[in-house]
Amino acid sequence: MRPSQEEGDVMTPDPQRDEQEFLANYDPRDYDPVSVTVDVVALTIRDGALHVLLVRRGNAPFAGSWALPGGFVHSVRDAEDLPDAAVRELAEETGLSAKGGALGRVHLEQLGTYGRPGRDPRMRVISVAYLAFAPELPDPEAGGDAADAAWVPVEALGLTEDAGQRPGTTRRLAFDHARILSDGLERARSKLEYTPLATAFCTPEFTVPELRAVYEAVWGEELHAGNFHRKVLSVPGFVESTGTTSDRGGRRGGPRPKLYRAGDARLLHPALLRPSREEEIRPTTWL
Repeated sequence: MRPSQEEGDVMTPDPQRDEQEFLANYDPRDYDPVSVTVDVVALTIRDGALHVLLVRRGNAPFAGSWALPGGFVHSVRDAEDLPDAAVRELAEETGLSAKGGALGRVHLEQLGTYGRPGRDPRMRVISVAYLAFAPELPDPEAGGDAADAAWVPVEALGLTEDAGQRPGTTRRLAFDHARILSDGLERARSKLEYTPLATAFCTPEFTVPELRAVYEAVWGEELHAGNFHRKVLSVPGFVESTGTTSDRGGRRGGPRPKLYRAGDARLLHPALLRPSREEEIRPTTWL
């Protein structure tokens, strides 16, 4: 028979029981309240220029100001994961979900976390920002608590090197959204350096000049046509020839340009560096 436990014997720890007792006595009111939001930097190319999606806030704080699409994460009722919250807010505040499955074509990735005290005047709010990047996204329709929604040229927002906005900029961004947008732009520009993401902004078959136009729009820098063409074709798996040519002639009456499609590369090696970065890293430049 198993001997009975004598008084004073040490009880065997039971982690599951201890966990249950801890949770039964846990009181969240012992801690400062914190809320979590998501904000989305949604970028697309329209009329040859890089645009960001903004909503005009309908409610305080910052009522009437422009901001990135976003809002509070559902944490109790209809609890949701962070990426789901980002997609929901983007759909609710812009109506993009009703635009022929537009959100299904969006590249979505987590950008960063922003939790500086005082960034939201209501309470301590930590925001998880996402980057959304896709071609030819349609005109948005304001919804949710947004009074308006629009694609706005990035150049029109007067962003400065210290993640602020130049004096006199008409669309002042609420909260710390100028900093979040600046970080999103840098992430997008970097991704075009080392991934083939730029091909997603072209039609299934495209010319090298059309691909160059994507880089110029996102980077905000003019590229040397010949050097860019040579660099693109030297990266294994970046693009592949279709064996056909465009039905439109080249500039200045030249031959019709060749058509290409996206290759099977997932990373670009060597990377395509921005002209400004090329000057910092390499002694000679190709652009």
